Amino acid sequence: MPLPKLPSKPATILATQDYPTAGAARPATKTPAAKKVAAPIIEAAIAEVAKPVRNAATKIKQVAALMVAKPAPAPAPVAAAPADVAAPAAKAKPAAKGKVTPIKPVKQAEQPHPAKHKPVEVQLKSSASRAADQRGISKLFVLDTNVLMHDPSSLFRFEEHDVYLPMMTLEELDNHKKGMTEVARNARQVSRTLDALISNTDDDAIEHGILLSKLGNKDAKGRLFFQTRLQSADLPVGLPVGKADNQILAVVRSLESEQEGRPVVLVSKDINMRIKARALGLPAEDYFNDHVLEDTDLLYSGIVQLPDDFWNKHGKDMESWQESKNGYSSTFYRVTGPFIPSLLVNQFIYLEPKNGETPFYGQVKQINGKTAVLQTLRDFSHTKNNVWGVTARNREQNFALNLLMNPECDFVTLLGQAGTGKTLLALAAGLAQVLETKLYNEIIVTRVTVPVGEDIGFLPGTEEEKMSPWMGAFDDNLEVLNKSDSDGGEWGRAATQDLIRSRIKIKSLNFMRGRTFVNKFLIIDEAQNLTPKQVKTLVTRAGPGTKILCLGNIAQIDTPYLTEGSSGLTYVVDRFKGWTHSGHVTLARGERSRLADHASEVL
Repeated sequence: MPLPKLPSKPATILATQDYPTAGAARPATKTPAAKKVAAPIIEAAIAEVAKPVRNAATKIKQVAALMVAKPAPAPAPVAAAPADVAAPAAKAKPAAKGKVTPIKPVKQAEQPHPAKHKPVEVQLKSSASRAADQRGISKLFVLDTNVLMHDPSSLFRFEEHDVYLPMMTLEELDNHKKGMTEVARNARQVSRTLDALISNTDDDAIEHGILLSKLGNKDAKGRLFFQTRLQSADLPVGLPVGKADNQILAVVRSLESEQEGRPVVLVSKDINMRIKARALGLPAEDYFNDHVLEDTDLLYSGIVQLPDDFWNKHGKDMESWQESKNGYSSTFYRVTGPFIPSLLVNQFIYLEPKNGETPFYGQVKQINGKTAVLQTLRDFSHTKNNVWGVTARNREQNFALNLLMNPECDFVTLLGQAGTGKTLLALAAGLAQVLETKLYNEIIVTRVTVPVGEDIGFLPGTEEEKMSPWMGAFDDNLEVLNKSDSDGGEWGRAATQDLIRSRIKIKSLNFMRGRTFVNKFLIIDEAQNLTPKQVKTLVTRAGPGTKILCLGNIAQIDTPYLTEGSSGLTYVVDRFKGWTHSGHVTLARGERSRLADHASEVL
């Protein structure tokens, strides 16, 4: 008997929760609390269910009509209403959004736990900013000092809106300008920018605002205002008057009273400062212009799964050929179809049929419109293709080793939680290409020295001796790689270890500026703790024949004022995607041990 034909319009098929449950009436006796919860649920169902269920079955329309006819929270309508119709409204967004979020049914008398559900839309702006955007009027942003020290170019990031600098902000900039830290350098850069803006300007121009586009920043269409006179405002009794944060809050309140009708918004990276401002009734928001992505779930993973009908739609005029590069022969396919424009160069693709057929693993090498060239991968999970005794244990590790062992790929980023094998794969690939194929001269390892707990103070010794406590992860992985060599015995392993140590150099980030690395295998560990500016400083150190690896886990950021969206690692992953000589893989599965995997899930 032939199989029934699948429906051509699956969008009209009702979801499971939209069907009424026969005989699933709830008992009419409810506690007073349940009645109070059920009433708004029924009212929300009236507004939300009527939109998506336009072409539904007649029985659903009758139930909706019954609910519209009897909106009162009486026990009888509650008992007659289907259990699964009211359930989506319990967690639906407000009617003003006009959307219904499909979720699993929950009990009406229980409210969903907010910590277990990620909000669909994160409101980064304050209510005053959103109201000003709807009215189309420009805003006046009062900048806290930490915004300028975090991003020296933040003055030019507010589009057509004006920027106001209190005198206390300039005072704090002056206090932080000394030293060799990144914060001190940013403070000095901001001071130079402000000096260039106010040069050749008279006092009237300072009073009425200086054009931010004066230095050639065409996107900045607003003006820069300085605090030119003492502004007093009534703050709650008990707040220390001499504290810098409180003086800035007083300036914001004074500006609000002076410029009625114009929104004045405080911008600060300090969470407590924003909380204090909101407690005083002042609009405040975070500086989110440095965020590469608002939601890190949208971050480029470097891997995409092909649809099951990919070869049926794209294999009509397919061409295939074989080429041999770097001592390995691979097959190439030229395919054309509608799925191609959604792919990127050097992105990994895979298709694992559920009917037992051979899976396909490949990499996109070229894209031209709706035509792409796909290349098959080298199987590093097989023992004969091991890299310094290491084989891939899962699909993502195989993708990563294809990038690490490809001499045409100059920049590689690996993301993944603890135990996914980032450091081990990078070290194994580096040793194989430094000691076996001699493609690179030596391995250079560096990382940010941000402690997890309390700092242990200054460390004695040379640069490498000072950095050695931070490189415990590499020592552990080198020990694993040395154990795989059992042919030479204990003396052979000791000699190999000395040879490896002579080819691995540990460098500090503090001395990277101005250097150029030629034919080096550079590994940047814990790159999630780097700012975008620091990452730029490191990546631009690359000379001819150098390969740079950035490893990290954006869920473990220890640097203050850095988030998953503004991390330097997120920045380079997003900026380098689609470049011919770079690649990225997000390692998904932990391979350290079953204990470590379980701890990552439950702790």
